[in-house]
Amino acid sequence: MLPWKRLLRPLAALLLTAAVAVVPAAGAAQAATAPTSGWNDYTCKPSAAHPRPVVLVHGTFANSVDNWLALAPYLENRDYCVFSFDYGQLSGVPLFYGLGPIDRSAEQLKTFVDKVLDATGAPETDLVGHSQGGLMPRYYLKFLGGAAKVNALVGIAPDNHGTTLSGITNLLPYFPGIQDLLTTNTPALADQVVGSPFLARLNEGGDTVPGVKYTVLATKYDEVVTPYRSQFLSGSGVHNVLLQDLCALDLSEHVAIGLFDRIAFHEVANALDPTHATPTTCASAFS
Repeated sequence: MLPWKRLLRPLAALLLTAAVAVVPAAGAAQAATAPTSGWNDYTCKPSAAHPRPVVLVHGTFANSVDNWLALAPYLENRDYCVFSFDYGQLSGVPLFYGLGPIDRSAEQLKTFVDKVLDATGAPETDLVGHSQGGLMPRYYLKFLGGAAKVNALVGIAPDNHGTTLSGITNLLPYFPGIQDLLTTNTPALADQVVGSPFLARLNEGGDTVPGVKYTVLATKYDEVVTPYRSQFLSGSGVHNVLLQDLCALDLSEHVAIGLFDRIAFHEVANALDPTHATPTTCASAFS
């Protein structure tokens, strides 16, 4: 077997595992195309208590419905106007998104934010993203004028400085052709590898831009964005949170932290409304 094939097999297996975990086993195709129930309501007007609409940004291999089946209702029940969208589509790949070049996905985010602000009449939005969904908006903020339209970015297990995918991608330079293969077929994966040109440009000159509040939620059990501390940002207006510092019993890994971790959700709510933030503890999982 060729060396690059030996490398690609474990890489593909890891990515497939993450993809399967994101999409519910039954009715995935219907769920991803069905109208959302309760969120993406363009007649929703933000309340005085929560004046900014929340835009949810899914991760790699995910979509705008399945990624948010728990968090969207959680925020709706707290009187937020909540919206989500699909980005990074590749031709011939249904259901699984977040695969296209990340700079182009950021353009899609820009268009969607403008649509939400026009519909709600709000001057700013807050962004909450899982995995790539916490990374990609930083390009929008830094290069596409997003800082003027975004109050806060909350990243749940974001790969802000790339990932080694548990060390596998460290082998890429030793196998000519693999990097090109990833770039051709799934550009977003290549963009997220540690040391990629995309990440070098994004992080050059600092992790943040003025005027935006940043929160990063990480779990030490993350097996996809490794090492997990690479998720944290440096700069003013940054709040880095390790879930196990709040609740040592929280065993969530990369997928679970975004899909159904109520401790993470409580921290999202605190980040969106810091004036009324309450302590996050293990009991928050039942709130």
